[in-house]
Amino acid sequence: MTDDLHADPAPGSAPRPHGPDEMRALSAPRRLSVDDHMFTVPGLSATFRLQLFTADGARPVAVATQIAGAEGMSLMNGAERFAGAVWERHCPAEDQPPVWVERQLWSEPSHQETRFRRVAFADSDRYRPRGPKWSVITHDQLQDLVGTPVAADRGDGYAPRAAEPEPLLVFEEFAVVRLARPAPFREPECMPAGVNGWRRWLSQVVPRRGGARTCCWYHGGDWHRVNAMALQVLHRARAQSVGPDDMEELATAHAAETGATRWENEALASLFSISDAIQPSSGTGYINGQHRAQAMMETGVRRTVVLRYVDEP
Repeated sequence: MTDDLHADPAPGSAPRPHGPDEMRALSAPRRLSVDDHMFTVPGLSATFRLQLFTADGARPVAVATQIAGAEGMSLMNGAERFAGAVWERHCPAEDQPPVWVERQLWSEPSHQETRFRRVAFADSDRYRPRGPKWSVITHDQLQDLVGTPVAADRGDGYAPRAAEPEPLLVFEEFAVVRLARPAPFREPECMPAGVNGWRRWLSQVVPRRGGARTCCWYHGGDWHRVNAMALQVLHRARAQSVGPDDMEELATAHAAETGATRWENEALASLFSISDAIQPSSGTGYINGQHRAQAMMETGVRRTVVLRYVDEP
């Protein structure tokens, strides 16, 4: 996903979210008042490390760190609920949620980068922030913001979840028209309301190809070409008995062999990433992947690859 850049504000206007003026306005010497290595949110199957930095007269800064794929709901998918829970539990008297910074730790190899990201919310009711927008912040910028060192790791207090019987992972071909209607809440400007039934069927009859856009990463390339490669990778994996954990590496190698662009390589790898693949869910529509699903539906992609968990026979 790309980071949006905004024009500088007019003289005398309020500092823009994510901008240097806003960061300077928020900067203050704070102290580490909470370092909870296993922060949990009631009702959610998720954990993360919470570092909360506070000072009198300064807005609290919360830094959430999580191991991707190992701690339940991801920081990105749970941003509003996680920030709201920290706000309610640790700084309930504040009129705004804490300044929220997240760091998702990705294992190697992965097409995702491990970076600090500032999450600014468009608005909020009491303990319910809404409209998150992400931007990259460096470790040095974060430490300048809080005025004290910030840990970048998961911490010694991390306790991996108790081992449970592992379901079988299966990558399989799937009809895009069978995917649930997306509710894309991360890119409201170019994905305002999902794809309804008649638009989905029309795009299947008259697919739209090419035409990469600059609005966001999800619209940044040709999903028809990527999914054609994905089906080739799937058939190749079956012929070579490649396991699910090695599918992303196989996809990356296939992309290199076919002269794929950087975006195509990233998109193809995402479809075969254990932690980032499209995962349909009968209960919620999607465990992961609704933005990619919407981009595919808009252009009439007919077949894609999804990840499913099945019980061992």
